[in-house]
Amino acid sequence: MDTLILSAADLAGDPAVIARAEAVRAAVEAASNEIEETRRLPPTLLDKLHEARLFRLLLPRTSEGIETDPVTFFHVIETIARGDASTAWCLSQAGGCAMSAAYLDLPVARSIFGDDPRAVLAWGPGPRVKAVECDGGYKVTGVWAFASGGRHATWLGAHCPIFQADGSPRLDANGRQQERTMLVRTGDVQWTDIWNTVGLRGTASDQFALTDFFVRADHSITREFELECREAGPLYRMGAGTCYQVGFAGVACGIARGALDCFLDVARNKVPRGMKSPIRDNAVVQSNLAQAEVNLRAARAFLLQSMAGIWKDLSAGNTITVEQRITIRMAATNAIHKAKDAVDFAYNAAGATAIFENHPLERRFRDIHTVTQQLQGRLSHFETVGAWMMGAEADLTFV
Repeated sequence: MDTLILSAADLAGDPAVIARAEAVRAAVEAASNEIEETRRLPPTLLDKLHEARLFRLLLPRTSEGIETDPVTFFHVIETIARGDASTAWCLSQAGGCAMSAAYLDLPVARSIFGDDPRAVLAWGPGPRVKAVECDGGYKVTGVWAFASGGRHATWLGAHCPIFQADGSPRLDANGRQQERTMLVRTGDVQWTDIWNTVGLRGTASDQFALTDFFVRADHSITREFELECREAGPLYRMGAGTCYQVGFAGVACGIARGALDCFLDVARNKVPRGMKSPIRDNAVVQSNLAQAEVNLRAARAFLLQSMAGIWKDLSAGNTITVEQRITIRMAATNAIHKAKDAVDFAYNAAGATAIFENHPLERRFRDIHTVTQQLQGRLSHFETVGAWMMGAEADLTFV
């Protein structure tokens, strides 16, 4: 990967696809107050997102998807996040989930995704769940939460450990219990509204439940992309995990970009109480702004350059390596936290202006701190990367 020569186009992504996001960004921003108040993406905005096919970015072409590259995916998610973080989060989540079509039999993938231009898949974790083998499929029971975008999704994924009919765990060749994700229609679950949160309120990442619900075997997948992947394209030789990391880093960078742009408007005009000059004339603020800008740009560039190089390698026919996955994990986590630092600077430097409900900086402050609390923002990822670099034992579950 280090020997690859990257061009500006490698880092810029597909301009036609990115233009779709730019075309709807104003509508996303205009809907942000409604999204915050209702904790949902409004139907009129969903119409625009579907018309732009932004829920189909990572869906295979064989299922009527765009099947774009992860660099373009980052740019699209970042663009939308400048308008509203919850919308961008939902698109990023749906993008990774749509990669499931690559692991389904083609007729099933087409029936779920290809035949419905508004198909959206969402999912979330569930610690006390199970799928019991039965004739033709599985009986599924459990409760799953953090299903971002589930309220506007058409399908949901219920990830389960597999049990045999006699109740014993179904083990793989290495003696570990097998796990699969069951795909069910949204109308077949029982919802519980749990999403009263500090930020990312519009993702409606609620809880859903199933009780002894039958799922056909061909409506289940393994998230181990090497085992069942049907699609041959480079996007599906890297797995959804890497795309999630890139996408959610895009959410963070978009929030930060919006926060710094907003701060510039505040700083040019606001004269703090007891002061004689606007914020922009404060030397400390000037220095901290420059450093926040540099750190954000550097983190963003590191992620894009790393992903572009890996994409070139995948496009040449290779499968992503552990070293490459480590690089993206490191770069994505770093980008999330450098974005958080930039937002913190903007919020603090703006003073009391930023504390009022529905002020753009107040919302972005809440949203970015919700991003860092989510799995992709865990600081423990750096521990994983450092352990791997030194040859110590490293848990690669989230790499």
